[in-house]
Amino acid sequence: MVLCAGMFWSIIPVGVRSFEEADVWQILLYRSMGLLPITLWLIHYQSNGQAFQTIRQSGLSGLLGAAGLVAAYAGGIASVRLTTIANAAFLFATAPFLTAILGWIILREPLRRTTAVALAIAIVGIYLMVSDSVSKGNWIGDVLAFVSAIGFSVFAISLRAGKLRNSLPVVFLGGLFALLLALLMSVSSGNGIAIPLHEIAIALAIGAFLLGSGMILFTFGSKVIPAAELALLCMTEVVFAPVWAWWFLNELPGHTVVLGGGIVVFAIVLNALTGLRHKPALPH
Repeated sequence: MVLCAGMFWSIIPVGVRSFEEADVWQILLYRSMGLLPITLWLIHYQSNGQAFQTIRQSGLSGLLGAAGLVAAYAGGIASVRLTTIANAAFLFATAPFLTAILGWIILREPLRRTTAVALAIAIVGIYLMVSDSVSKGNWIGDVLAFVSAIGFSVFAISLRAGKLRNSLPVVFLGGLFALLLALLMSVSSGNGIAIPLHEIAIALAIGAFLLGSGMILFTFGSKVIPAAELALLCMTEVVFAPVWAWWFLNELPGHTVVLGGGIVVFAIVLNALTGLRHKPALPH
């Protein structure tokens, strides 16, 4: 299930690139419309019909996590339109390291020595990718991809801070806040919400089937898989996003991007594998 979730999510950047008239806020608006019903249904199913009560119980931590998701969603869409999909995907993948750093600073969680080493290795890869983008004028897209990764990290830290075991109510709130912000930005910018019907359909499908269905698969699969294994299984998103970009868009990343991205992937795998060896024993 987790592998399939990563595969679903890996297709999203190609879907975002298919829009010709819709801007970032319009895409976010209709994608959120597609995400909300399927997320609400899943919360309803898990809570035995107490969906809205479950959402309210997420509290302040849930609101902060939802705000992080808004930054992640908006930054992710904008970055894909301003830099290569490979760059965006590899930079999205730095979220676990950012989460570890924020957890160490905010929650006083210990930072494993291997995680610090993996982070140092990943920084080398990030430097290579960003330097390539700077030379090509795509650095703004890289910055937004990094903002997206930070948003996901804020989401993860908020779940830990609030001891929220169920992330779906926060995901729903994130989609709701994203919809409201996108609506406000679309109207205030003068662009409105009117886009071609086929683009509305694409955005709704991305939200419901790729993002939403991926979330359902990930939610059920993650219940029986340790966090370190999740990091490995979700690598399908990072690895396949550039493949789909090459297959459907004929977008080939440069050698520097491939090298930098490979270093980042190696760092993530190293951190996850060492995490498997150090995972705590399950209580009897």
